[in-house]
Amino acid sequence: MRILAALFPLLLFVAAPAQAEPQDFPEKLDIGISTDEIAITSDFRGADLTIFGAIDGFNANLLAQGKYNIVVALEGPKESSTVRKKQRIFGIWINTSSMTFELVPESYSLSSTRDIETIAPPDQMNNMGIGVNHMPLTPVGYIGDGSSVGEFRDAFRRLREATGVYQRDPGGVQFISSSLFKASVRLPADVPNGVHVVRAYLFREGVFVAAKALPLRVVKTGLEEAITQAAHKRPFLYGIVAVLLALVTGWVASVVFRRD
Repeated sequence: MRILAALFPLLLFVAAPAQAEPQDFPEKLDIGISTDEIAITSDFRGADLTIFGAIDGFNANLLAQGKYNIVVALEGPKESSTVRKKQRIFGIWINTSSMTFELVPESYSLSSTRDIETIAPPDQMNNMGIGVNHMPLTPVGYIGDGSSVGEFRDAFRRLREATGVYQRDPGGVQFISSSLFKASVRLPADVPNGVHVVRAYLFREGVFVAAKALPLRVVKTGLEEAITQAAHKRPFLYGIVAVLLALVTGWVASVVFRRD
């Protein structure tokens, strides 16, 4: 009986089904960006950022068959964002409801070798949060029965793409040699200040293989930077100067346009 009791855990282990281990792929991904800092001036109208990359340890046959796909995303700093719904009541458009999503990128630009919906299954893209349609949008606060969450998520995506802060470019990643590729992502004119992240993903036959990430700093320069620093570091003094400037501007306008 003692021998059977000692062997019982071992018998259970042998009888238990083997768990699948994560796949170990030989391919590795390396990327580099044309610059690690973007300076924002008063006449900034947007910019294109070029990302170069290489696949190490690739399978030549799979590469020749087009089985490898690359997705490159430029994510801006994350902040909570509120979407408001307007309705016309008694002839006046007013905000009737709203929903806030937690920590979403202020800007998002995506390029890929082809449409990401054809690169990997939707559930895998959802789990990894790749693409505008698969980005996690988690509501915070009271959301009622949750029936309107989908409507607000669709509105959030539609508004961000309409203003150009969310962009996608299927075909924006191109192979320039056997294993080297080049991608271009767009920074909008009103790109937010702060640390952005360039993320590259490698897929093989619809399965995620490897990823790489690099930081990108976006900073304001010149007068805009001085005003921003003053507003954040000396808010009281900044407020006084703003009020005085408004008063002086109003007085000068009244003098110039005064009618005798």
